[in-house]
Amino acid sequence: MAAERGEFEVLEGLWDLAKELQLNPEDLRKEMCLLRDWYGQTAWHKAALWGEVEVLEKLWDLAKSLQLNPDVLRNDVCLLKDNSGQTSWHKAALSGQVTVLQKLWDLAKNYS
Repeated sequence: MAAERGEFEVLEGLWDLAKELQLNPEDLRKEMCLLRDWYGQTAWHKAALWGEVEVLEKLWDLAKSLQLNPDVLRNDVCLLKDNSGQTSWHKAALSGQVTVLQKLWDLAKNYS
């Protein structure tokens, strides 16, 4: 997955292709922001686990461009659980990613 390898250019390219297909914002949210792997993990989980702060920032910017309700966006990023019941916060904490935890906090509290 591009998010765990820090390949935010790939994420941008996928985002651009999805927009060219003229998907509505809710479909973009589901297919790009909330798409899950076999373990129920999203790009948010992967980026948090692997300490990919730039990817988190890019995902946040892309999601913000959908003009989602701030609570929806915060819930997608901070509270969405994988199959084992872990959020992106859990992934960052379990892997010792202090910088990621700070970034998640900053993103969640500063978006309105």
